[in-house]
Amino acid sequence: MTKRADYALLALSHLALASADTPNRLINTKEIAEQYDIPVELLAKILQILAKNGLVASHPGPSGGYRLLRLATAISVGEVVALVDGPLSLLHCSVGQESSCKQYSRCTIRSPLATIEARVKNLLDDISIAEISKTLDVPVEVEFEDFSGREFAVGLTVG
Repeated sequence: MTKRADYALLALSHLALASADTPNRLINTKEIAEQYDIPVELLAKILQILAKNGLVASHPGPSGGYRLLRLATAISVGEVVALVDGPLSLLHCSVGQESSCKQYSRCTIRSPLATIEARVKNLLDDISIAEISKTLDVPVEVEFEDFSGREFAVGLTVG
């Protein structure tokens, strides 16, 4: 995934959070760019791609901006990544580049990597903008295993 996809996901998350607070509120490019320290010109190009593909509506003018056209639950991370970066590809041979690979005829990892690629695509397709928006300010809880009272191979007891 490229920075462009990261920026697109940040922008859509921002729009999703804004629409949850105030439906149909227009958010201008500068607001999003300043919030996440994204170059305004690059963000504007990314938002135009999202608008052209029906994810956001663009409203020109001094009081204009962007808003989601679909519910955040109906926009997948995979869709956004594909629109901004092109098809996800872990392998050159999965996107028609077979002729440029000298190992193609004897490759033993193509099939397993194709399986991994399909799983990654499915995972990204199963995660919505609404889901990633919920995690913006939520602290991560990490559980640590309790090793007290255990003896390890070197003969040391912890705790």
